[in-house]
Amino acid sequence: MSDIKSLFATRLYHAALSEQGNPIDAEELEDSCLSVAEDDEAGQNWCAENDFPGYTSYASLTDLPWRFPIFKDLKKVLDKHVKVFARDLAFDLDGKKLKLEDLWINILPQGGIHTAHIHPHSVISGTTYVAMPEGASAIKFEDPRLAMMMAAPARVKDAREEMRTFMYIAPQVGDVLLWESWLRHEVPMNLVDEDRVSVSFNYRWG
Repeated sequence: MSDIKSLFATRLYHAALSEQGNPIDAEELEDSCLSVAEDDEAGQNWCAENDFPGYTSYASLTDLPWRFPIFKDLKKVLDKHVKVFARDLAFDLDGKKLKLEDLWINILPQGGIHTAHIHPHSVISGTTYVAMPEGASAIKFEDPRLAMMMAAPARVKDAREEMRTFMYIAPQVGDVLLWESWLRHEVPMNLVDEDRVSVSFNYRWG
């Protein structure tokens, strides 16, 4: 009798922030993101110099939980989600913890994209969604084996979810996504005329 197994699973965690810890005020979080973007001249300059669409605080303000109470509250909730995900991943942390390494704001206007990338110096990465206008870009994940599929045919259109080469996840405001940091991902072009706002983060081990 044939036996077909799934090996080497790639896990993706998707939940509402409110499932762990105290609720985060969505309106306050959005207002705070927009306020930081307006005042962060260093971040604005970095985006301009690097032809970055919209705004990111990645190169200027990655210590937001130590600057603003709403981001401190967000960190406490994210810590709990990451702890749940780490258990699912069967990580042996050897008595150490996964710690927030950096946290930054992304504001993607119409026509903006975040090209495909990984987060090579972290263990778990993720994003929580602050403003997702109707029709705004989903996040796209890529099968990490893609570069080794040199002669493989394309998958059929109705392939099972776990067999697809790319996965598009369209989260709602207040959702959090977590994945292992080696998983390649991108945000395709935002085609709507409203900003797509998110807060991304990395966790390291030890």
